[in-house]
Amino acid sequence: MSNSDFPGWHGTTIIGIRKGDEVVVAGDGQVSLGQTVIKGSARKVRRLKPGGHEVVAGFAGSTADAFTLLERLEAKLEATPGQLARASVELAKDWRTDKYLQKLEAMLIVTDGRDLFVITGAGDVLEPEHGIAAIGSGGNYALAAARAMIDSDMGAEDIARRAMAIAADICVYTNGNLTVERIGA
Repeated sequence: MSNSDFPGWHGTTIIGIRKGDEVVVAGDGQVSLGQTVIKGSARKVRRLKPGGHEVVAGFAGSTADAFTLLERLEAKLEATPGQLARASVELAKDWRTDKYLQKLEAMLIVTDGRDLFVITGAGDVLEPEHGIAAIGSGGNYALAAARAMIDSDMGAEDIARRAMAIAADICVYTNGNLTVERIGA
């Protein structure tokens, strides 16, 4: 069996929401290989504390690739303490120009409670509109659901949980086993 015959690892759903002073990142726990669920309780949202500054990161895509990116992000954050935007841009530059990193298949949502970014392998560091970012196979479903609820009286965590439940009902590569991390501004 060649690499092209091997079924790919399918994504996940990660959402980041800022509403008022509340910022949360939530992710489901499903890891799929082709049409098979390999694991239902993976933790794809992590709390990082480089140099004593707290950052929450969620990842979609290949797990090993995402861990490589998280390690690189931590190193960038240690080099630029308290400067998530700068560290994110430096990571995106490396990701775009380094031949090894260019092959990585993952995306990140990161926040320090002030900034909320999506970091991609195309060299993008995107600050989402409306305070909502979503990535992964169910990302568009979660994004649409969260956008519909953002002006309600619900808080960021409640919106994230409901949006993820909607995504899990629609996307076969997303489940309802959530990891939710909150970080203050």
